[in-house]
Amino acid sequence: MLISVASGKGGTGKTTVATNLAYSLGSRAVILDCDVEEPNAHLFLHPDMDTTEQVWAQVPEVNQDACTLCRKCVDICRFRALVVAGKSLLVFPELCHSCGGCFEVCPENALNEGRRELGQIETGHSHGLECVTGCLRVGEAMSPPLIRKVRAHVRPDKINIIDAPPGTSCPVIAAMKGTDFVLMVTEPTPFGLHDLILAVEAVKVLGLPHGLVINRSDMGDEKVRDYAQKENIPILMEIPYDRAIAESYSKGKLIAEMWPEWTDIFQELFQKIQSCLA
Repeated sequence: MLISVASGKGGTGKTTVATNLAYSLGSRAVILDCDVEEPNAHLFLHPDMDTTEQVWAQVPEVNQDACTLCRKCVDICRFRALVVAGKSLLVFPELCHSCGGCFEVCPENALNEGRRELGQIETGHSHGLECVTGCLRVGEAMSPPLIRKVRAHVRPDKINIIDAPPGTSCPVIAAMKGTDFVLMVTEPTPFGLHDLILAVEAVKVLGLPHGLVINRSDMGDEKVRDYAQKENIPILMEIPYDRAIAESYSKGKLIAEMWPEWTDIFQELFQKIQSCLA
């Protein structure tokens, strides 16, 4: 099973839900931190990392002696990563999306396979739980290729929990696409509702089953619940505002680790997800 934990905005408690759910499921689960621009699941799980893998993107390198400046590679590139300037073909690696189209259309085989570093992936264990973390290279603009590399570590025999990036842009789609269930985390505030609506629209476009967790549920107003009822979105869990929970979060402690009764609550959340899929 593949569950993506997402949110329309940052700061709603997405990582809190993802890490505590994974921790509560224990060795049955794998957590994949796909929030590669700022991964922080490790701050709560404190895994012992076993391996580190550098991830690269394929980019073209030009053999200027073989290039005839036919411009076929320039014309096929929608991201303007190749440009003819005077009597040279220039490559802008940071703009390249590694589609490989330029290699296919070059009649002179004047393009060689180069590479650009995307970031790294670390794998390890915590409390019997498998942990996979992607970290985007500083200055790298495109996170979806690295997110797809993190998702390549999905274990078909386990419950895979994806900690998705916040928002509704391309990185979020890369993290959610093809998952079995999207667990959206929000808060009962006007900002929470606004961004939840955007997230729900994205999930509907992808045609994915989804449910809702309301964090700090005893604050704010009832508009998030009204929206969920109107859109027939099941509210699977509510986490009240509690100073003790906030303090444990600030210290990098898991709710389910500090208060064992929350392990049962998060296990019940998983059972509700199973019921939704059934």
